[in-house]
Amino acid sequence: MKILVAIKRVVDFNVRVQVKPDGSGVATDGVKMSINPFDEIAIEEALRIKEAGKADEIVVVTIGVNDAQQQLRTALAMGADRAILVESESEIQSLKAAHSLLHIVEKEQPGLVIMGKQAIDDDNNQTPQMLATLWKRPQATFVSKLEINEDKALATREIDAGLETIEIKLPALVSTDLRLNEPRFVKLPDIMKAKRKPLDVINIDETVAGFDDKELSIENYESPQPRQKGVMVDSVDELVAALKEKGLV
Repeated sequence: MKILVAIKRVVDFNVRVQVKPDGSGVATDGVKMSINPFDEIAIEEALRIKEAGKADEIVVVTIGVNDAQQQLRTALAMGADRAILVESESEIQSLKAAHSLLHIVEKEQPGLVIMGKQAIDDDNNQTPQMLATLWKRPQATFVSKLEINEDKALATREIDAGLETIEIKLPALVSTDLRLNEPRFVKLPDIMKAKRKPLDVINIDETVAGFDDKELSIENYESPQPRQKGVMVDSVDELVAALKEKGLV
């Protein structure tokens, strides 16, 4: 079985994000970029499935600028076998990303597609569901435990009421939650080996032929308002009065 893992290049989660002075986007010049943390979990799960003898090959793919090869090389250093960069100089939204990934899925014919449930930059949580729908295959989202049994997968997923366990028939798509696993550290010898692993680059136009590119237009970005200082009250009556004044009760 072949596993396809889709990842995204994002600003590292330890970096304090800042908006450009003109409000046109997020400042990324000189900022550390990394693999989206949810996608690292997806890579780790694919590696564990392969190490258990239930997969033969792991292909990792991303959509982004040429510099995203660095994140693909990191995935290769973790243990992936091949990488594909769908090169795009502009930011693309969820539906276009799903259409682009569908082209790769149809070409690679994986038995399982694993993705992070969302990216920490836009927090949309849309692309996995869209891709599964376009692919017309089963999906299991927010997965915190995954078992592969021949042509089926048993997925435990986190829902509002607790945990839900479902069985899906492969090929299928899975999106990962934080509690699925803990990604491994990349070692220096693995980084050196990753430089010799194949990495293909294709233009995004080759993957979205016929896509009706009517996307949302984002006109302006703003930083969150500074947090206001707390107010001390001397009694419950003063607290109730303050809440009524703000229209909260």
